[in-house]
Amino acid sequence: MPESLSALPMDPVRFPDLLGDFYRRFTINVLPVCESTSALLLERAEQGAPSGTVVVAARQTAGRGSRGRSWAAYPGKSLAFSVLWHFQPGLERLAGLSLAAGVAVARALRLRGAQRVSLKWPNDILIDNAKLGGILIDLQEEPDYAFAVIGVGINLSIPGDTDFSGFSLPPAGLDSLLSPLPDVQSLLASLLIGLVNTLDIFSVQGFAPLRDEWRAMNAWQDRPVRLLRGDIVEKEGICRGADNDGALLVQTKKGIERCFSGDLSLRAL
Repeated sequence: MPESLSALPMDPVRFPDLLGDFYRRFTINVLPVCESTSALLLERAEQGAPSGTVVVAARQTAGRGSRGRSWAAYPGKSLAFSVLWHFQPGLERLAGLSLAAGVAVARALRLRGAQRVSLKWPNDILIDNAKLGGILIDLQEEPDYAFAVIGVGINLSIPGDTDFSGFSLPPAGLDSLLSPLPDVQSLLASLLIGLVNTLDIFSVQGFAPLRDEWRAMNAWQDRPVRLLRGDIVEKEGICRGADNDGALLVQTKKGIERCFSGDLSLRAL
């Protein structure tokens, strides 16, 4: 068996059946190891890789998370992949994409039976108040189109020898909700189908038609929250969801304020 398939148990022959009518929308590359699926896919995007190109790796040695943090992926413990998607020109059209991708991932996981999966603005996937995974979006514009590399990382289980100190949320594994776990290839297929269905909507209408679904899965909807910039508290108030551009809505003493991600960190009070 090729090294890539032994490191991450995926058989290319199964993808047509698992993806059905969506199979032709994707070009899937399975790797045993890479530094970062998103970094590699960005390189391929700049070389003209088509929309729907997917890179999935059994192990990432330099995966990236939000605000410059690392995101490790371990064979058998994680599912880490990135998807390239083309859009009409104009990066402003892609406001709210990380929230839309979160809806796609959470919906797909719930359909697999993980009903307690929820979302945290702008890019975290939670089980209760623990972090199951995350989404990282890289955007770039070419003369005739814009493209996004959508990186997704899911903890299948928690590696026992990993130091998670310093993280704002404890880690969670999908195995705490699903036992036995679905095989990783069928799980990847479910997530890709969820993404293509959501991205087809987002490409035409933006985040607006997905906003209510995101709100329903927002872990901290109508709860007190704090927004931090580094260690400095920038805002406190009640989380009221997100607007059509994906900005967080926080009800403060000044009224409803819009907050954009940047280097802000959202915490529950």
